[in-house]
Order: sequence, then structure tokens, then C-alpha cells
Amino acid sequence: MPRRTSLTHSVCVRSVGSAARPIGPAAGYILSFAALAAAIGLRWLLDPLMGDTLPLVTLFGAVAAAIWLSGLTAAAIVTIVGYLVTAYFFSAPRGELGLSIPANLVGFAAYLFTCSLIIAIGAALRAARSREAESREVLRVTLRSIGDAVIATDVAGNVTYLNAVAETLTGWSEREAMGQPLETVFRIVDEQTRERAANPAERVLREGVVVGLANHTVLLRRDGQECPIDDSAAPIKDERGVVSGCVLTFRDVTAQRQADRDNQAQLLTARRLASIVESSELAVIAKNLDGVIEAWNAAAERLFGYTAAQAVGRHISLVIPQERLAEEDQIIATLKAGRRVEHFETERVRADGQRVAVSLTVSPIRDDDGNVIGASKIVRDITRERQAEAERNRLITLIESSTDFIAVFDLDAVPIFMNRSGLALAGLDNLWAARRVTAWDFFFPEDQARIRDELFPRVLRSGHAEIEARFRHFKTGEARWMAYKLLALRDEAGEPIAIGTVSQDITLRKKLEDNLRSLAAALSATDKRKDEFLATLAHELRGPLAPLANVLELWKRTGNRQQLQQARDTMERQLGQLVRLVDDLLDLSRVTHDRLELRKGRVELKTVIEHATEACRPSIDKRQQRLSLTVPEEPCPLHADAARLAQVFANLLNNSSKYTDSGGEISLTAQRDGSAIVISVRDTGIGIPADKLESVFDMFTQVGSTLDRSQGGLGIGLTLVKRLVGLHGGSVEAHSAGPGKGSEFVVRLPLEEAPLPAPEATAPQTETRRRKILVVDDNTDTAESMSKLLQFAGHAAVAVHDGASAIEAAEKHKPEVVLLDIGLPKMDGHEVCRRLRDLPRGKELVVIAVTGWGHGDEQRKWRDAGFDAHLVKPARFEALAALLSSLERPSPAAHADQP
Repeated sequence: MPRRTSLTHSVCVRSVGSAARPIGPAAGYILSFAALAAAIGLRWLLDPLMGDTLPLVTLFGAVAAAIWLSGLTAAAIVTIVGYLVTAYFFSAPRGELGLSIPANLVGFAAYLFTCSLIIAIGAALRAARSREAESREVLRVTLRSIGDAVIATDVAGNVTYLNAVAETLTGWSEREAMGQPLETVFRIVDEQTRERAANPAERVLREGVVVGLANHTVLLRRDGQECPIDDSAAPIKDERGVVSGCVLTFRDVTAQRQADRDNQAQLLTARRLASIVESSELAVIAKNLDGVIEAWNAAAERLFGYTAAQAVGRHISLVIPQERLAEEDQIIATLKAGRRVEHFETERVRADGQRVAVSLTVSPIRDDDGNVIGASKIVRDITRERQAEAERNRLITLIESSTDFIAVFDLDAVPIFMNRSGLALAGLDNLWAARRVTAWDFFFPEDQARIRDELFPRVLRSGHAEIEARFRHFKTGEARWMAYKLLALRDEAGEPIAIGTVSQDITLRKKLEDNLRSLAAALSATDKRKDEFLATLAHELRGPLAPLANVLELWKRTGNRQQLQQARDTMERQLGQLVRLVDDLLDLSRVTHDRLELRKGRVELKTVIEHATEACRPSIDKRQQRLSLTVPEEPCPLHADAARLAQVFANLLNNSSKYTDSGGEISLTAQRDGSAIVISVRDTGIGIPADKLESVFDMFTQVGSTLDRSQGGLGIGLTLVKRLVGLHGGSVEAHSAGPGKGSEFVVRLPLEEAPLPAPEATAPQTETRRRKILVVDDNTDTAESMSKLLQFAGHAAVAVHDGASAIEAAEKHKPEVVLLDIGLPKMDGHEVCRRLRDLPRGKELVVIAVTGWGHGDEQRKWRDAGFDAHLVKPARFEALAALLSSLERPSPAAHADQP
């Protein structure tokens, strides 16, 4: 710390401590005349001794006193007045001035000369004294007004002076301190050791040199308070260099010490900040308002790929993409306005040209006057954050768009999060509504205790659990089956903090499982019925085949006309039985696949029943059973397919006959019931067990389980009945009192209330015209037998057995009608038909499809291929003859889709 120089060495300790006070003008005159009076009085006292000798000798002292005390005027007055008095009283001749005497005149001149010298010397001394007083006053004012404290001592080290600052710092007034030893007034100790510091005045007085106070010196005030001080002590010397005392100058450095501490703290803070900035993972860049880089830390080097030496001094556009340079102007404008730029997300470019996503925080740098002179920029690489945010957004999107129930519960089972699907599934409007319930409130009351007391504790123990349970909809109460999967969410210490769930709605799966179980049971029962049906079918087919084989052998071995007639009748009956079995199968297939087309019209119930009983009469009569009919006399019109409705009642009558022993009774009763007609078919047969009443209409179902009960059918008759009645808008029910007590089938059909139309006149039958017919079938027996039958009927028929031969025969024989099998080898019937249509007369041909397939999309196929009509194998000759007789001329699109 700098030391001040000592005060002027010419300052006298005494004069500084006790300077003479100047007197006023009046007092000076009074004292001057008093001195004159004293001088005159002294001469008067000496007159006896001196006589006339040296009468003016005592006046010189009075003149000197007047010039010193009052000045030139008083001295002149004292000089003149003193001469006049002493000359008059003490010079000869006495009693007069005697200036006329030469000796007196010379004495007067010598007197004036001496007084003038005295006055001149006195005036000089007076002027010197005045200057000294002025200097002393300046020194006094200076010492009083300077900011430092000043203490002066004499050579003994006692205090001779304190200025006001010293009084304040020491707590001693100048009057109290005067004469006190310096160490009493000026007590100092070392700030750190607290030991008493050496008195500086001792060395100054001993060695006569300037002494600086030790650093960290503390002044102990009179009241015990402390204040740190510094500066120096210096000797007081006269003009000869003799030390006459000591002067101490010191000052309170409390504020300076605090400022020093603050500066040191700031310096330390700055160093720490510099270290932090340099070691920071964030890039820190300083620049001026022109954008020139002034600081560039290590993180900036790593982020941008430029070293500090490469970056400092260059413009910040070094790392700004060209298209984003305008951002820098906006940032500078914001800084000049004194505002920070907070978390500004943008892109910057590295030294290798790679773009990097960053977040900028830019703060203004100010000078001491608060003016913005630059900017401090913190740059954070947010590439990973962007990627994490994108991943988080994708995860959120996935969670929110998921159809699963996704939720997080706290340890009290209160929902923290729930996705949209979860809220919708539970019937909750939002998360706030969900937070008013607990996890187990999602379940039905009977399941809540198990979820709360077993499932959740197990999750917390083992970390996960899974259960299938029913959720309840909070608004509707609807139950939803859930695969409820729970997972414990843990903190870094492994302690559970929440429970998460990703659960699936398995209601549909549960229903499918139930349906599959039911379907499996049904399939099992159907499979069992199918096996029974196949056994029955084999039995039923063997029934007619056995007599047919026997008759064929009989035909080979006999020529008896009566036996041949009986054989023909047997073959006709058995062949009819085979056709009936196949027809039932075809009808069932059509009904099952909704391909049966009803030809509805207005029909009379009585007529339908008559046709049905006529068809069943042979079987009933054969079993010697009694059939009774009760039908209303009034008309019962129906809107129905007469043939199919007759088939319904024939099947019911046949069913009753089949399951009723010989001699039993069968009754058919019909009666009106409002707008419907109810027909009951009752028998006295074996009856139906109660557990079979619902399944008796199922396919392949027969009440009896032995083959002897199945010889009359395949077990599909009642299935056809139910399907056909349903197609007519009616219903059928089965009733029975039990096994051995007969059965009853009740059919309910809607009546047609409008009157029946008048019967149409029957068109006269036209004679069948002889036609040229080509028969095409890969089964030689079928083709040849059909050809012979057509020839017996008067037609010219030719048979071939493949597609190529059919086209060749059509070109050669030029037929009018072609009976074409669909299932031909190499070239099927559809292709053959297309090629026949391409022949010169192909458009005039009547092409009839003959196939064993009567369902599926066969009808569409044969129409698309160009066929005019369709017959299902085995095609009855009567149906073919009727079709041929209806052809007045070859015409496309004729329909004969019937067996």
C-alpha cells in the first residue's frame, strides 16, 4: 500500500499545539500607549540618576512594542508623542522642546532615525509573524479538513495535536488527549494475532525516518470498538533537521478491506466461473455486438469442431447455416434492447458441414454503466432430446391409438394415467373422472376383494401378475372380459412406486371360445348323426339295389311273360325308391344353401293335402295303417308352391307311417286360427323322448338308433319339412307325451285372404314332333340307353362319348337338340357348348345340359356357357319328353331345371 510523505519538517510542535492568537486593533493601540506610558514612567523614575543624559532612551522599547502590537500607525504615534513628552520634561532646557538648540535638533534627528529602524525591523517581524500565523492557520484548517486522521507528538511521544478525524477514530477529544502518551490514545493490535503492535512513534523519534504501519493493523477505540487502519508516521523536523516530534497519519480502511475482500471474492468467483465454463459440457461462447467471437470454451470445440484458436476473432456466422443468418440479426436486436433470448431452438452447422439441433440461451454483457457491449451464448446440443422427444411422441401416439387398456396406478390404486381406449372401455369421460375411483372399482363387487387383497399384493411382491376377469362399464354396467396384466414400476433403488397395466379386451375371444365349444359339441353331435346317416344311406341304397340285382338275374334266366312283368314292376318300384332318396338329398342341399326357388301361387289347402295323401297312400296301405283326414269345408287359400307344400305333408305322413307299427292310426287335421291355418299330423307310433323334441328337425337325426327303423328314409325328411315351412312364412313344432305314446307335428301357415282366381282353360295337348337328337355322355351305358329310349319315342338319336366326337357328330348329323353331359373328360361340357355355338347352325341348336350337380353356381355356369336348359341326373324320361314336346321350334333359354 502506498505511503504518504511526511508533513513539512518546519512545523513546530509547539506552534502546532499552542499557536499565539492575534489581538484586535483597539487592543493594539491600548497596549501601545500603555507601553509608551510605561517607558515615560520608567524615564521619570530614572531621572534622578540620569538627569539630562539620554532623555529618550526608554522610548525605543515603547516604539518596538507599538510596531509589534499594533502596527505602523501606532508606532509613529508613539514615536512622536513619546519625543514630545520626554523632550519637554527631561531634555534641557526643561519645560520646552528646545528644537532651536542645535544639539537638541541633532538628537531629535538621531531619535527619528533610530525609531525608524526599530519600526522597520518591527514591521518586518510583524509581517513574518502574520505570514507564520497564516501558514499556521492553513495548516490547522488543512489538518482539520483532510480525510485522514492526524496525531502529532512531541519528542517524548506525548500527544500535542489531534484533528477531528483522529478524534472520531480514536474516541479521544483533542483536549482529553493533549499530553497523553501516544500508546494510550493510539492503541493498535495485529488483526490476525491480536497481539499489541509496536508504537511507530518510538522508531520515528529514534531514527528520524518515515515508518509505515504494518498491514492488517486494527485500532482499538476508546469505547472498545475496532476498525482496521493503515498509512504512516513521520518525524517533525525544524530548519536544521532536528526532530522535534512525530506526526501520524492514518485512516479507516474498513470499506477498503471490504472492497478488497469483495474484489478477492469476485476474482475467486470469476476464476471459478472461468473453470466451470471451461469444464462445462455446454458450449459457452462470448461475442461482441458485431458478432465477433471473443471466447470459445472446450465444449464449443467439441460441439462445433473448431478449436478456440480457429474460432476466436471470427464472426459467429462461422457456425450458422446460410438460410438462418437472419436469426443472428434478431438475436442482436433483442440483446441491444436489454433482453435475454431464452431457449431458442434452431440448427447450427459443424466444421464438417453436419447439421446439429441446438438450444440457445443468449444473455447481454454490460459494462459498468449498464450499457450492452456483447453477448454470452450457451449452446446445448438437443439432437438426442429431439430424438427422445420423437420417440416419446411415437410412444404416446402408440399408447393413445392402442386398442388395449393401458394405465398406471399409484400404490393406493388410484389411476395416474389412462389412455383413450381404457377410458372408453371403462365408460369414463377423462382422467379426472378416473382419479375418483380405484383399480378394483373397475371390477364387479364379487371380484373386488380378490383383486384388492390377492392380485395387487402379489404384483408388489413378485413384480407382475396376470388374470382374466370381467371389467364393468361405469355408465352402463356392461361386462367386458379382460386379460388383466399388471407390472410393478420401481425406482432406482428397486422400490415400487407405481403399478402399470397393458390389458386386452378378450370379450370377443371368450364369446368365440364359448361358440367354439358349442360348435365343437354341435359338430360332434352332427358328426355322430352323419355317421348314422351314412350307415342309414348305405342301408337305404342296398334296399332297392338288392331286388334290382335279383330281378336282373331273374330276367336272364326266364322267358315267362308274367314273371318278366313282375320283374319290370319290381325294378320300377325300386328305381323310384332310389330316385326319391336322391331327390331328398338334392332338395336338402338346395334348401340348406338357399338355392331352392319356390314357384308360389294361389293354391287350395284341400288340394295340397289330397296330393300328399295320394303320394303316401301306398306306404300306409302296405303297413295296414288307418289314415283319417279332417279338413275344413270352406276354402283355405294359401300363397305357396303347391308341389313343395305337398312334399311337406307327404314327408310328415311318411314319417308317421315309418315310426308307427302295422295297424296303427294316423290322423291329419286342419283348422283355421285367425289369419292362419293349423295342420296337425298325429300318430300312435313310438313317440319322441322329451330331450329329442328340439333336435328332431336337425339334419341326419332319427329318433330310433337301429337300422331297422331307418329303412324308410335317410333322416332328412323332417329337416326338409322345417326349411320348406319356413320358406312359406310358417312354423312347425313337434309334440309327444313320451316314448311309446305317439307323436304330433303341428304346422302353422298364413292364409291368403283374397278370393281364388277362376281356373284357366287347359291348353290342348300337341303331338310330340319327331326330332334329331345328339346324346353326349362319357358313360357309355347312359348314352346308349338314353339314345335307345329316344328312338323308341320316335326321335332320331345318335350317341357319342367325348367332346371332340360331339362337335364332329353335330357337323355331320346336324341335330336339332343336343343332350350334353357337363362332366366330360379332356373337354368339359361348357367348352363343347361354346364350340357348338360357333358352328354355322350353332345358334339354332337347343343345347340341354345334363349333370349330376344341381346346386352351387351350376345354373350360372350353364347359362354363361350358352345352354338353353338343364336336367339333373338321373333325368326322368317323362321330364325329358315333356321338355321336348314343349319345343315347337328350337328356342334358347328354355327351363327344365328339374329331376
